[in-house]
Amino acid sequence: MPRIFFIRHGETDWNRAGRLQGSTDIALNALGRTQAGRNGERLRELIGDGAGYRFIASPLSRTVETMRRVRTAMGLAPDVFDREPALVEVGFGAWEGERWVDLRRSSPDGVAAYLASPLDFVPPNGEGYGGARDRALAWLADVRCDTVCVSHGGINRVLRGALLRLPAPEIVHLKVPQDRIMEICRDGPHRGVIWH
Repeated sequence: MPRIFFIRHGETDWNRAGRLQGSTDIALNALGRTQAGRNGERLRELIGDGAGYRFIASPLSRTVETMRRVRTAMGLAPDVFDREPALVEVGFGAWEGERWVDLRRSSPDGVAAYLASPLDFVPPNGEGYGGARDRALAWLADVRCDTVCVSHGGINRVLRGALLRLPAPEIVHLKVPQDRIMEICRDGPHRGVIWH
């Protein structure tokens, strides 16, 4: 099976403030740029120059910049990678830009429904985790070669939830560090993930 390395984009100011980003295009902050470079250095330790690997990222600017910094740290041309719409973050619709603490006050029933059944709940004008899971799993099923992917926290959660066969309410609570690399193992005795 191909090796798949998943990197979450570096930190943004909205991450730091606890705001839902979803498909809103938010740039990396200074820490996020540093995290991306360090992930590139670690990835170089794991796979060398990446010969034979496909590099792919969500088309949002925070993932594109992360991939450029990863590739630069690996000694590779920064812009030689594909953009994949299936890897865009979960669409939170009208909730984007909101903080969880504020949503718990302004939309307590919606937050309760989301936490109880995140794969079924769809925020107003959004997509929700169920739609994101379907497109992320379709992308994963189509991966045929060693791959480095830069995407988002929600996409990481739905992939891990499926690989680890977690109950849906646990998925939204999975931590997704921005300064580590996750290796996806689809088959064999190590089915699931390995963190580097």
